[in-house]
Amino acid sequence: MGKIINRETKLYILFGIMTTIVNFGSYIVFDGIFGEDYYLVSNVFSFITATIFAFITNKLFVFQSRGWKWQIVVKEMISFVAARIGTFLVIEELGLWVLVHFLKVNSIQILFLNGTLLAKIALSFFAVLLNYILSKFFIFKKG
Repeated sequence: MGKIINRETKLYILFGIMTTIVNFGSYIVFDGIFGEDYYLVSNVFSFITATIFAFITNKLFVFQSRGWKWQIVVKEMISFVAARIGTFLVIEELGLWVLVHFLKVNSIQILFLNGTLLAKIALSFFAVLLNYILSKFFIFKKG
């Protein structure tokens, strides 16, 4: 099984942080474009932006998938995007909707962060963990 904290997990964390910056940065941009009432639309566009960034960095640097035949890239990309869509819809979109619609977290304000953004941050931690497991064992598996 090897060490839990190794080169791969360190790179996943590093690029995960960068993907999160892309995700939240683009969310803030899209939220400014669409407005606070369209938080789910902003979340979809930030998801697309972050997923493209994550696929490239995970393939090249984290899991070092060296297969460049179009069949391999397409298979990895479809699997990667499907896994991300699954965690996005179930954990992030559904979770965000429940937290805003039923628990009214959007009325919370802590420092400069509104409740919707705080909820997105909390839900992202769960999505990241599940995405790592799916990527390591199903998408970019060795051998």
